[in-house]
Amino acid sequence: MPMYQFEAMDRTGQEIRDVIEAPSEEEAQNTIRQMGYFVTKLSLKKGTAAAAGTKAKKKRGFSIGGAKTKHICTFTRQLSILQDAGLPILRSLKILENNQKPGKLKYTLQDVCEEIETGLTLSEAMAKAPKVFSRLYVNMIKAGEAGGALETILQRLAEFLESAESLKRKVKGALIYPIAVVLVAIAILAGIMFFIVPTFKKMFDEFELKLPPPTLLLMAMSDYVVNYFWLMFLLPICCWLIGKIIRKFKHGRMGFDQFIIKVPVFGSLIERNILARTTRTLGTLITSGVPILEALNITRETAGNAMFERIFNKVIDAIREGDVIAKPMKEHSSPGFHPMALFYWCWMGAFPGIMMMSVALTAGKGVKQGGKAGSKAAAASAGDQLVVISGITIGAGVVGMALWYLLRMKTRVIDDLVVNMIDVGEETGELDTMLYKIADNYDEEVRVMTEGLTKLIEPMLIVFLGVAVGFIVISLFMPLISLITSLS
Repeated sequence: MPMYQFEAMDRTGQEIRDVIEAPSEEEAQNTIRQMGYFVTKLSLKKGTAAAAGTKAKKKRGFSIGGAKTKHICTFTRQLSILQDAGLPILRSLKILENNQKPGKLKYTLQDVCEEIETGLTLSEAMAKAPKVFSRLYVNMIKAGEAGGALETILQRLAEFLESAESLKRKVKGALIYPIAVVLVAIAILAGIMFFIVPTFKKMFDEFELKLPPPTLLLMAMSDYVVNYFWLMFLLPICCWLIGKIIRKFKHGRMGFDQFIIKVPVFGSLIERNILARTTRTLGTLITSGVPILEALNITRETAGNAMFERIFNKVIDAIREGDVIAKPMKEHSSPGFHPMALFYWCWMGAFPGIMMMSVALTAGKGVKQGGKAGSKAAAASAGDQLVVISGITIGAGVVGMALWYLLRMKTRVIDDLVVNMIDVGEETGELDTMLYKIADNYDEEVRVMTEGLTKLIEPMLIVFLGVAVGFIVISLFMPLISLITSLS
């Protein structure tokens, strides 16, 4: 049974310090009151705290990763309400922990309660669970404890988390329909390539028909899909793993992040999302009383993009030298040239041609291995033509994307609107207010862009599917018409 250290006062006002054994903190308080004492301090004895913590951890279930953001939002909002009602922090945490379902957040709250019982503050206890409570979260709690306004800080923190979660939900919701259309399109095209086209190919070979170039291309694509379908699954996984490995290195990450924020349409969306998140984070931290350098350091960590992290590093260096935020932010907001970014752009330009080349080479291999003599020469000729077209596509793609990058590499990622509003905020002493306005503006832009993009993607996907199916139908019926004509 746990041992509790307590400090209390008797009826005469004399201070009492002792140890009591009890199954819980509430039972210990009740027992001490029954002894005629008024409790002033009660904490779990350190030795028994460790033992109790070990025992509790043994009983816990298994959980992977961190807690869900929506659960942390709900917890923060509920904790702010309990603190506003005047409940002690430990009791508030235990109430919320008891209401949680088994999972990472519940187990973390148990640990936080145990750490507080050993004498740590709330921010110190939460800092020991970085997978659940971010550095931003911990520092805002710390600022609230220092200023004696924890309930106010918790309300601001809840509003901040809810705003970020709301934007995330809107973006995810807007992308559901386009993703569903893409999956259906892939399923339809895969079914045609796997089952319908091979049947027609067998029939064409039996009649020794001379196939037109579109039909030969379709047959080559079908052979590629049937024989190398595993590559369709392996290629995205390999690209993702290679990207993860490259991003482990400083220059690889910088090059990729410069590339991703310059991708047409999607890059602009990512850029605005980062600006909305970082300005709201910085505004919330400044409002909560976190020192400006610490606030900038935390904001830099929430950026999630090496280009923006470099900008914040330059701003931090300028602040240390007595400068303002707006000037270095404007001076260092151009990405400039980076060889890895150029490599990514060239690879993006070459990728369609590389895929065409692989289809052409596969078709040539298939011609050598089998097929009727009548169709071999035509297929070989079409394969050679496709190889030439693929080579031209690769060269044109590389040159085009390289020129695109060189022309846009000096385009600033932070526009004059942001810089001017921050400058005005610093001059008037309303920096936090200006940062909130910038964040609201970019949140709205992200929402509008996401909705517009989804409305644009839907008809584009339908048109693409129609063109693809139309190409397949025409390619299959051209030899059939020739066959019917010859038979008649």
